[in-house]
Amino acid sequence: MTETTQMPTPPGDAAKQRTPELRLAAGALHGLRQDLFHDAFAYRPLPRMSVDGWLTRRLPGRLREYAGWTPHAVLATAALIALLMATVDNDSAAVLLGPLAVIPILLTMLRPVGAFWLSMAATPVSQVFGSSSDGWPWLPGSFACHLIVLTVVAIRTRPRTAAYMWAVTAAYGFAADVLFGPGYYYGDDTAPMLVFSALVLLVVAVWHTRREARQEVTAQQTVTAHERSRRTLLEERTNIARELHDVVAHHMSVVAIQAEAAPYRVENPPPELERAFATIRENAVAALTELRRVLGVVRAEDYEAPDAPQPTLADLDALLANVRDAGLDVEKTVTGAVRALPQGVELSAYRIVQEALSNSLRHAPGASARVEIGYVLGGLGLRIVNGPPPAPALVKPSPGAGHGITGMRERVTMLNGEMTAGPSDEGGYEVTVFLPVTTTTEDGS
Repeated sequence: MTETTQMPTPPGDAAKQRTPELRLAAGALHGLRQDLFHDAFAYRPLPRMSVDGWLTRRLPGRLREYAGWTPHAVLATAALIALLMATVDNDSAAVLLGPLAVIPILLTMLRPVGAFWLSMAATPVSQVFGSSSDGWPWLPGSFACHLIVLTVVAIRTRPRTAAYMWAVTAAYGFAADVLFGPGYYYGDDTAPMLVFSALVLLVVAVWHTRREARQEVTAQQTVTAHERSRRTLLEERTNIARELHDVVAHHMSVVAIQAEAAPYRVENPPPELERAFATIRENAVAALTELRRVLGVVRAEDYEAPDAPQPTLADLDALLANVRDAGLDVEKTVTGAVRALPQGVELSAYRIVQEALSNSLRHAPGASARVEIGYVLGGLGLRIVNGPPPAPALVKPSPGAGHGITGMRERVTMLNGEMTAGPSDEGGYEVTVFLPVTTTTEDGS
């Protein structure tokens, strides 16, 4: 025979095993504390009304500015009406009953939940100094004050808070009836207060629901419009990529094929000619590879770039050899301690040198160029300068669209660097760039 030992239930599990009714009651009490007691007197000023409505847009400038204070004027008018109702038949206690009916209404413009509690506290005080024959447990001024406060606070908060306020009001009314009995007063205002307040709060709740639904629809329409715009942009980018592929890729392929076949069409071609056509073919194939990579990025936003390594300053010698084969006499000078730099700086520096040398080939054919790279403590310095083209130019300069300098400036700006570009004193062109690099200590700080 075996014995089973029942382990004690942890406190957390006991809370989970409560009945649905207890959980519902606990949730209601938590909501009551959160809405009516937590930061009850927090400062929440009533904002000005929007003046973009169909009516306020038609008002003159100065009047339209004043129209923004319409909610405050309405509340001041309601407070004046409550003041008249509180003092019309109570001349002896008007000095006390008037402020008790006005202050809670005005307080809704600054501290809405606190105004509700002030109205609840002012109700029995007004009953003590007023006449019970005018109403119980709400005098006329207190009745109007509390109904206005309930409406304004419900508009300024949310439907759940309005339900809690109505429940507290009902509890106060029923408690006043039970404690003092039906013979103590002439007229019972609890039922009218609960009916009128329930109707008003129902209208406010419907208004809240419609406004939230309208905001949700507006947000959904905004998201839909944004998605439509993105889809249209993606389609346009796909069309551009298709056109680039059909035009540029086709011609670059033709250039590569013709450059490969050209030496075989000449009997005993000189070695210089073979090397020139080989260089043309290598550049055309490299351009096709770069073009396909760029087109992949343009075609789709979720395009994953290939894992091929991006060029760095270590690949600069191959770039210089390439441009030398194309006819540009270029030399490189490196100063400072060569070190590894962040990938973004390495790639941007390589592309800037590449574009500057391409501009030298295009705009100053036959000229010499010089690339200076300086590793300094705060970053990397670049200077690419070319001389003027020779006087008897064998090759005419090729005009460009002017996007090369712009692209270099965008790369430098992205890295918070500095760049200058312009004619040099020798009659050529000079590009000077500084790319900052954040230094880190041994502990990684």
